[in-house]
Amino acid sequence: MSWRRLTVAELPDLRRDAVDASTLAGTRVIVDAVRDGGDAALRDYAERFGDLAPGAPLIVWRDGLDAALAALPDADRALLVRTAARIRTFAEAQRSALEALTVPVPGGRAGHTAAPVERAGCYAPGGRFPLPSSVLMTVVTARAAGVPTVWVASPRPTAMTLAAAAVAGADALLAVGGAQAIAALAYGAGAVPACDVIVGPGNRWVTAAKQLVSGRVRIDMLAGPSELVVLADGSADPETVAADLLGQAEHDPDAVPILVTTDATLPDRVEAALERRLADLPTAATARAALLNGFAVVARDLDEAARACDQLAPEHLELALPDAVAAALAPRLRHYGGLFVGHAAAEVFGDYGAGPNHVLPTGGTARFSGGLSVFDFLRVRTWLAIDDRAAAATLIDDAAALARHEGLEAHARSAERRR
Repeated sequence: MSWRRLTVAELPDLRRDAVDASTLAGTRVIVDAVRDGGDAALRDYAERFGDLAPGAPLIVWRDGLDAALAALPDADRALLVRTAARIRTFAEAQRSALEALTVPVPGGRAGHTAAPVERAGCYAPGGRFPLPSSVLMTVVTARAAGVPTVWVASPRPTAMTLAAAAVAGADALLAVGGAQAIAALAYGAGAVPACDVIVGPGNRWVTAAKQLVSGRVRIDMLAGPSELVVLADGSADPETVAADLLGQAEHDPDAVPILVTTDATLPDRVEAALERRLADLPTAATARAALLNGFAVVARDLDEAARACDQLAPEHLELALPDAVAAALAPRLRHYGGLFVGHAAAEVFGDYGAGPNHVLPTGGTARFSGGLSVFDFLRVRTWLAIDDRAAAATLIDDAAALARHEGLEAHARSAERRR
């Protein structure tokens, strides 16, 4: 393996279009068919693409989810419960941070309230690597936000996926994936309700479908291949850095593992560690392909290294630095999806339920968005009450004056009716 070495000046732009035109066009055909044809079209695509055997049920209802949970070995059941509890604790703390607000205005009061949407659809991949962790991350967070109805969609669900849906509190699971599942969640299909929000990671067909239905429903983000930047100095253990980079590289051949370091000797030592670890890694073929997308960068100092990380704006950013150094640097970093501070804070803990969500922005979109949270399931609604018309005179006059500046006389007369 020959891992690329780049200078800071040669850093690529990770920003890219979330979906290519060909995928978008092919996805539109599927989305339109499910929109128009309902559950018959949904079943047709599910059977055609191998999600379902002919005649198999589209939906696993709550009793089926509970049965899968009950059938799990005790250790697996306890694992799901513990992980869900950590995600729930973090999400509920986020929810409590957004409180109702009231402020005075001339003659009255204004404010906001935060209310959950009615229905959420949560997608969890089920391809080469089924992700029950994504079921927990999405469904638990929706429930913590207070969403009354929560569905999961996941193709060919394993027992762990079904059990995770039960632990997380899903109402039912649609055993279908791809663009057809997203269309069903957006438009409704048979017993599948039309949702208000659709969240969760997926392949390019899922991402394209989310782009197409965005506007009809809220989506969390248009996620692409996974990314990890490890910012390390001479204190970093090359074996640990290599282990973390491979943890991202095995996700997908398109994943992007990157090392940014202030130690000029570290890239070679990490590359040697990567070779040793690839020798017995079951997912080595995928990881090797992904490593070709990545690279190592040597920066002059931590200031330049931090600027490089901000330029990349990665999905995951690990600070493989002494704890005090990492803690001091963290507030200076501006663009990342999830930040992992210090040698002990492995990104894998974020993937598997330390608390913060693992559905995170990719492709440089961390410059303007954050990870999935309870806020994706909430609507912040404003209100206004005028109690004293005389005290509101300034507000009335200003509204009328601005309306006339904009040529909207009916607006002005509406305001003046409140004198």
